[in-house]
Amino acid sequence: MKTKYLAVSAIIAALYIAVTYLIAPLSYGEVQFRIAEIFNHLIAFNPRYMLGVVLGVFIANLFSPLGWFDLVFGVGHSIICLTILVIVSKYVKNIVARMLINSFVFTFMMWIIALELKLALDLPFWLSWISCAIGEFIVLLIGIPIMQLLNKRLKFKDLIDK
Repeated sequence: MKTKYLAVSAIIAALYIAVTYLIAPLSYGEVQFRIAEIFNHLIAFNPRYMLGVVLGVFIANLFSPLGWFDLVFGVGHSIICLTILVIVSKYVKNIVARMLINSFVFTFMMWIIALELKLALDLPFWLSWISCAIGEFIVLLIGIPIMQLLNKRLKFKDLIDK
């Protein structure tokens, strides 16, 4: 592995962790607006960002109030959804379309987090799914224009490979 790839992955992970902890009360629990989920869109530009995002989710969830539940379910949710995006990206070339698909996949797959909340806190599954899905959808939709603006400056597609 190249040093630059590892360094960029570490920076992405650190940013994910910092943003998650910055607004920790909204990042965990029944109603979630985890702003750091915007970083999931990086995979739409280049699948190599997956390591940094998943590492960020893992470390952020190490200190979750839900303990091991968040490590298993939260990290699993990210790996599954991001893998789906990597596969879809082989067929969908438009970056905005990829980010929209990513938003819908993450939103639908929030049932995994709802199951976690049911098992960990005995919260109602359907209500948890709806509330978490709404938060995820809002964050990811708002993230699309943000990532487009950042991409104009940073050139995400090439940043991790050069």
